[in-house]
This record gives sequence, structure tokens and C-alpha cells, in this order.
Amino acid sequence: MSPELAGVLQLLALIAALALAYRPLGDYMARVYSSTRHLRVEKWIYKAVGANPNAEMRWPAYLRGVLAFSAVSVLFLYLLQRLQGSLPGSLGFSSIDPDQAFNTAASFVSNTNWQSYYGEQAMGHVVQTGGLAVQNFVSASVGIAVAVALVRGFARSRTGELGNFWADLVRGTVRILIPLSVIGAIVLVACGAIQNFAGIHEVGQFMGGSQQWNGGAVASQEAIKEIGTNGGGYFNANSAHPFENPNAFSNLFEIFLILLIPFALTRTFGRMVGSIKQGYAILATMVTIWVGFVLLMMWTEFAHHGPAFEAAGGAMEGKETRFGISTSAIFSISTTLTSTGAVNSFHSSNTGLGGGLNLLGMQLGEIAPGGVGSGLYGMLIMAIIAVFIAGLMVGRTPEYLGKKIGTREIKLAACYILITPALVLCFTAAAMALPTPVDSMTNSGAHGFSEILYAYTSAGNNNGSAFAGLNADTQWFNTTLGLAMLLGRFLPMVFVLALAGSLAEQKPVPETAGTLRTNKPLFTGLLVGTILIITGLTYFPALALGPLAEGLAS
Repeated sequence: MSPELAGVLQLLALIAALALAYRPLGDYMARVYSSTRHLRVEKWIYKAVGANPNAEMRWPAYLRGVLAFSAVSVLFLYLLQRLQGSLPGSLGFSSIDPDQAFNTAASFVSNTNWQSYYGEQAMGHVVQTGGLAVQNFVSASVGIAVAVALVRGFARSRTGELGNFWADLVRGTVRILIPLSVIGAIVLVACGAIQNFAGIHEVGQFMGGSQQWNGGAVASQEAIKEIGTNGGGYFNANSAHPFENPNAFSNLFEIFLILLIPFALTRTFGRMVGSIKQGYAILATMVTIWVGFVLLMMWTEFAHHGPAFEAAGGAMEGKETRFGISTSAIFSISTTLTSTGAVNSFHSSNTGLGGGLNLLGMQLGEIAPGGVGSGLYGMLIMAIIAVFIAGLMVGRTPEYLGKKIGTREIKLAACYILITPALVLCFTAAAMALPTPVDSMTNSGAHGFSEILYAYTSAGNNNGSAFAGLNADTQWFNTTLGLAMLLGRFLPMVFVLALAGSLAEQKPVPETAGTLRTNKPLFTGLLVGTILIITGLTYFPALALGPLAEGLAS
């Protein structure tokens, strides 16, 4: 069997598995966020934090909950790292420097999981499990909560109430993420991933010297890292490390976990707005972009350019022989089209056009299928832009799901789609213009520029993957990337929740013969085109200086 055919068959198997899980998981999540019943453990949590889960919130109160919880999380994780040297179970590692502690705290709380450190050489068990793993759960739950608030904005009318943030946060963690992670961790342990609290130990003799590894609760963190579209690895090699990703089955299973909730949330959306077909239209848009990018990535990585590629059967540099080109391509696209950032291959070793596809996947806004929660609300924002464009073409006030898209709504949507490109391009320009940041580049020319563009694209879009040829452990990059992660996560949420509140206050608009049918293939095509055109116009000049120039020159 050829590697190309094997890759296509694995892609089909992955799609089949996702299709089987789509309906039951999507319906279950809709019931979770529509229920008025509270579990006993949830009541204990509400009592501990002093929250009333039955109190409805308008969008400013919901936003205050998101920001307050996230601010406390950043402070707690920062202090935990700064005190690591004095804590038990830290494997003898010293406390983390202030700039790197800030960067890591911002990274994990914003669901980015960018890492400018070697996990196995810097973080002990206390920080890994009590800090980073906890944020893997709650940062993902925050994203789902904001997405659900926007869906309620479409589903409700004549009220500004969007639910209760604390109830949504706790339910997402207790009823969805924890059960799925337990199942995922058990499967990974069965595949060979490690799960222990062992200390540093010798693993053998290599080239006259010894190699040391520390153990850890790797399988459990690996499960939530993928399920929550987080991406931070226990080890520096991330999902290319055999302790995290032992074999071909675990590799495909981890891709499945990455895509599971983001795709299923479209079913949840359809259930909550009362139209399953609307969910299918959003799903079709996500699948079209994802499959298209995967096939393009396979083509660029299998293309033979020169004797080295001919001998290896494709671009094998930077890839694990356990996984090969095809599943490395599926993995890299699945992580960069979501906000996961986990890697099982070296993205900097991709072909020029292959690296450009990873960049473009993040620059789309990570909406196909996107991060847990953030992918759905990002796609719904793009749907609003699409119906607005359609309305302009026919001279009719745009409507979506029975709500008019007026001046206020389109301004909020426009602010949402502009904030991240502004962060990415401004920080990239500053890094290239100043003398010190460019010293961190290990490559010159177009590839060197791509390293910096990739870093800020990854941070601003809360992805977390890297070209890895860039030395990001400097005060400049730790600080500016940390700021990009926080602003790129929470500023868009301001506009999402404000939009949700505006929509919830409206009265429903009845459908007429002139209403755009947003549950049809025509709208799916319009939405795909809108996404690609807006992104292309925004990022094309930067892409032309980096991956496009490199790809065309090779």
C-alpha cells in the first residue's frame, strides 16, 4: 500500500469515527447547557465560590465573570511557578523566571499553551498537575461557556440575559471535559503512554553517556490537552514523544480527541437554536475547509523536489517515522485549524507551502472546526459577516436565525475580525524592525521571517504551536507573546458577549420569501468564500514575504 493511499484511508477512518460521535455528544452537550438541574458536586463548588447558579446574567455581568476568573487564574499560576523551588514534588527544579512565568501563565489561561521552556527540564509535578493541567480544563470550559452564551443570544428574544457564567463553567468542566478526559486517558495508558509520579531516572546509555527522564501524569494531561484544544506537552517534543504518543493508533486517537468537541458543538448549536439544519450548515463549512487543507498539506509534503525527497518518499525531515508524512499532515492541519498547538512533527521542517498552510489555518481564525467553543463563536461571527454581504448584494436588511444584523451587530462583528490581525501584524512588524528580537532567528530570509510571523500568529490566535527555529525564551518574546495571547483571547470575547446581548434583546423576525436560507449549500459556499477572502486580503502581503516566497523559490 502506498503512503498516499494509507493517508487517505486513515483520513476516512477519522471522519467515520467523528461522524459516529457527532450526534450523541452534540445532543448531550445541548442538554448539559439547557438543564436546570445541578449535580451535588456542582452545588458544593457553587457554595465554595459564593455563586448563585440560577441567577441570569446580562452580557456585562457575564463578561465580568469571565475576566475575573481568568485574572485570578493568571495570578495563581504565575505565583505557583515563582514558588516552585520551595514546593514539594518539584523534582528539584528551581522557580521560573518572572518573564517566563508570566508568559506561561498567560499561555495556559488563554488556552494557548505556548511553551518557551523544556517541560521535562523546568516544571515539576506540582506545577504540571496543580497548575497547568487545571488550566487545561477550565480555560477550555471558559471557551465553551462564551460560545453557549452567543448561541443563547440567537435562541432568546426580548431579554438581555445570557445564562450564568459560573454554572456554564462548572458544567462544562464537570459534565463534559472530565468524563471525556478520563476515558481518553485510559485509552492512552492502554496504548503505552505513561501515568505516574516518578522522579528523575536513568533510561539507558547513549553514545557513552546517560540519558535521564522524569515521569509524570502524562496520559491524563495528554487527554485534556487534546480534548480541550490546549496543546501544551508534558515533554518538549510534545506529541512526537513516545511517552505522550506511543504508536500509530494513539496518534490517530489524539487527532480524534482534538476534533471531537469542536465539530460536535455545531450539533449543540443546532439543538439550542431549534434548527438542526443550521448546525449542519456550519458543520459543512468547517468540514469543507478542514478536508481541503488536509489534502493540500498531504500534496505539498508528498511532492518530490530533489533527490532527498525522492529517497525519503516526501518531506520526511522533522517527522516521526512512527507516523510518516500522511498522519503528520493530518495532525498538523488539525492542530492549526483548531487552537490546539500540539505537534507530532516539526512544523519548521515542512515545505515552504506546507508551513504556509499551517500559518493560514491559524490566520483563518481557527474556525474549521476551531478551538473548543472559540471555533463555534468565531464561525458564527463569520456567518454574520456573510449574511451582511449577501444583504448588501440584494439590497435587503440582513437577517440570521431570525435576528436582524443591524449597525450595532455588524460593528461588533467587524471589531472581532479586526482585533487579532492587528495584534499579529503589529507585533510582527515591531519584532522585525527592532534590532534585538531578530537575533532570536536561527534562519535568515523568508523562512526567518516566517518564524516570527508564525510565533505571533500562534500567540494572537491562541494556538500555541511554533516553527521552533525561533529562540522565544527572551524577555522581549516572553512579554510580547504573553500580551498577544491575553489580548487575542479576551478582547474578542468582549465583542462576542456584547453581540450576544444585542441579539438576545431583539424580537424575532419572521421568515419571508426574501429571507436568505442559511441552512442550504449555497450559504455554505458563501460562508467558505467569505472566510477565505477576508483572510486572504488581511494576511496575503505577510504570507507573500514568508512561506509563499519560500515555497515558490524551492
